[in-house]
Amino acid sequence: MHKDFEIDLHKCLSCLETDGIFLYPTDTVWGLGADASNETAVQRIMHLKNRPANKSFVVLVADQVQLAQYVTDIDQRIQPYLRQFHKPTTVIYPGAHGLAPTVIAADGSVAIRICNDPFCQELLRRSGKALLSTSANLSGQAAPALYAEMDPAIIQGVDYVVRYRQDDTERSAPSTIIKWHPDLLNTADNKSPIEIIRN
Repeated sequence: MHKDFEIDLHKCLSCLETDGIFLYPTDTVWGLGADASNETAVQRIMHLKNRPANKSFVVLVADQVQLAQYVTDIDQRIQPYLRQFHKPTTVIYPGAHGLAPTVIAADGSVAIRICNDPFCQELLRRSGKALLSTSANLSGQAAPALYAEMDPAIIQGVDYVVRYRQDDTERSAPSTIIKWHPDLLNTADNKSPIEIIRN
C-alpha cells in the first residue's frame, strides 16, 4: 500500500464532511470529487471547471447496496448485459434520489458507476457517501488520464490533491456510458435494451 494512502483517505474524508472538493484517481481518468449529496460542493466543482449547468455528472458507489440508496427500483435484469463490457461502465438509472439537485438530470435520472479502484472503494466504504466524479479538466479540455497532464488551475482550485497514483504512467480511458431500456426486453424486433451513450 502506498505510504500516502491513509493520509489521502483522511484528508478526503475531511472534505466529505464539509463542502470540500478534491482531486483524485478513479478506475478511469483523474477526477474532481465531492460528496454527491452536497449541492454547495457540486457548485464549487462546476465553477472550477467553468462547466455548463446542463452537463451531467457521474456518481461513484461502492456496491449494489450503496447503489440502492440513490436509485429507486433497480432492474436487476441489467446484470447479465453489463458483463459484456470489459472496462468500467457507467449506467444511467431512472428514479434518482438522495443526491444534490444539480447531480440529478432533468428527467430524474443519474449516471452511476460501481467503482472498483482500491482507493475509491475504501473512501466510499469509510464515508458511507456516494462520490461525485467528473473529469479533472477545465470545460472544453481533454480529460487527464495521468496526473502529469493536469492543468495547474485545477490543482490550485481544490482543497486537497490525492498523492496516491500521481506517478502512474499507464493511461486510462473514460468509462463506457450506457442507458438501460427494459421496455425493449422480449420485443419482437429483438432490439438490445442497452443503449451505448459513450463507448
